[in-house]
Amino acid sequence: MRKNKALPVVSLVILALIGLACTFAGIVAPYAPGAMDSAATNVAPCPAHLFGTDNMGRDLFTMVLYGGRASLIIGLASAVISTFIAVVYGTAAGLAGEHADDFLMRAAELFMSLPSILVILFLQAWWGEPTYLSLSVIIGVTSWMNISKIIRSEVRQIGESDYILAARTMGGGFWYILQRHLLPNYVSSIMFMVVSNISAAIITESTLSFLGLGLPLSEVSWGSLLSMSEEALLSNYWWIIVIPGVVLITTLVCITNVGEYIRKANNRLYSNL
Repeated sequence: MRKNKALPVVSLVILALIGLACTFAGIVAPYAPGAMDSAATNVAPCPAHLFGTDNMGRDLFTMVLYGGRASLIIGLASAVISTFIAVVYGTAAGLAGEHADDFLMRAAELFMSLPSILVILFLQAWWGEPTYLSLSVIIGVTSWMNISKIIRSEVRQIGESDYILAARTMGGGFWYILQRHLLPNYVSSIMFMVVSNISAAIITESTLSFLGLGLPLSEVSWGSLLSMSEEALLSNYWWIIVIPGVVLITTLVCITNVGEYIRKANNRLYSNL
């Protein structure tokens, strides 16, 4: 009980509620995502519209739920892609010889030195119209470097263990050693980075949508909702910017709390070994 005393229960509950509400937006949302009511434009929060409406009469509560679904899908998918690349790349660098390891790490550092937002914009322009798939892949392939460096360090520490040497001597291939011997040893140490990558991916998607470079207008996300901030603030329609912003910040803070708990739990585990 003492070890689990710092478990971020509140953050986990809030994340679960937001995730379930966004997942089942078709059931929870009171209106269709694209439904417009010209007689209810820029309505402040009220019983009929819990979060108010925008300048086109769309229900903001409905848009937050569907926008959250888009942002969370892209965040989770890109985190999976970046983690897979990082695991393979970091393991290969850790098992490689000194010269190959140096080359792979310098290449990763070179990628890290490039402005990620510019790289994402270049790749998205090359890909074409933004979609869930394109944004997930592009964000994923530009955010794997930090995790790969951690994995490389972990592999270097355990790569000379007797069971690893025995597996390699008996003909164990790269994927066999990775799956059976290496991955179970460092999965806990990278969980914090994986959770942080989800948060970073949501921020990146929101930034792109805020700049008008994210999903098309037919698809709403938290970032596209925040892109209406200038008009909302000038017109004093505070709910259009404040409510989506609070939901986004709350989600990111909860994800950060969960990641911090995982990091501390992992540190306690290693300190007891």
